[in-house]
Amino acid sequence: MGRRQIRMGTATSPLQRLIQRAASAYIAGPTIASARAVCDRLASLGIASAVCYWNRPTDSSLFTTQCYLALLDLIRGLPSHSYLSVKAPAFDFNLDLLRQVLDQARRTNTTVHFDAMSPETVDRTFALIEEARRIYPNLGCTLPSRWRRSLGDADRAIEWNLRIRLVKGERPGPNVDETDPSEGLLQLIERLTGKGARHLAIATHNRKLGRICLEYLKRRVASCELELLYGYPWRPLLKIARELAVPTRVYVPYGGGGLPYRLREAARRPAILGWFLRDLLRGSSAP
Repeated sequence: MGRRQIRMGTATSPLQRLIQRAASAYIAGPTIASARAVCDRLASLGIASAVCYWNRPTDSSLFTTQCYLALLDLIRGLPSHSYLSVKAPAFDFNLDLLRQVLDQARRTNTTVHFDAMSPETVDRTFALIEEARRIYPNLGCTLPSRWRRSLGDADRAIEWNLRIRLVKGERPGPNVDETDPSEGLLQLIERLTGKGARHLAIATHNRKLGRICLEYLKRRVASCELELLYGYPWRPLLKIARELAVPTRVYVPYGGGGLPYRLREAARRPAILGWFLRDLLRGSSAP
């Protein structure tokens, strides 16, 4: 199917254009070639990648699936422990489309990891993972620590022997029971390590919290790593990880951009405005 040419955010309000420009700071670029260039540079530094296509609202589920398949081809030339991240809503939770991805991933034993999206997508995502396990077992999931439900989801992830990425999470929703994200992260780590997690990745750019989590994990699990988002300052955390001899991975998306914070929270967290201005300077002004 040919790609539609309409890009994310077809409305042209000045604010939307600014948001799109700032968001571009967090993607490798608009094409898979952009992602390849970033992953190759990371590989030269001994850093693995988690690669993903960030779909635009105008992308069909089939097109997004084809992008995932192309990324699996890209991963074949990267360090063996690089993996693919997918977003279940982006292919409409369609098991037949996912099966295409899993069948190709099986050929190289590549992990297929399910990103966390909005709270209302969690149950459908886990239902899809349950079906996917019958096709291909090398799977992972993301647990946001700000949602109290993640403690229960952690039990399910352990039972299914999933690789687990822990994030603080930036997406509250209506009627979602939340906790302090930092406290929730420590609670999740304690619960998962106590139940024998297969693999734990900590995705944070908070130096103090990152050190606490990595020091704890080094003593309690066989396999752990630090995962960083492309576009964030990463050298301070990389230094800590290397000091602790913990592997580092960078999450590298391409396609449509998205801000890792919510502008509407700027009144409560004034630092967000500073981040937004910084990202406007770093982001591309390309349409």
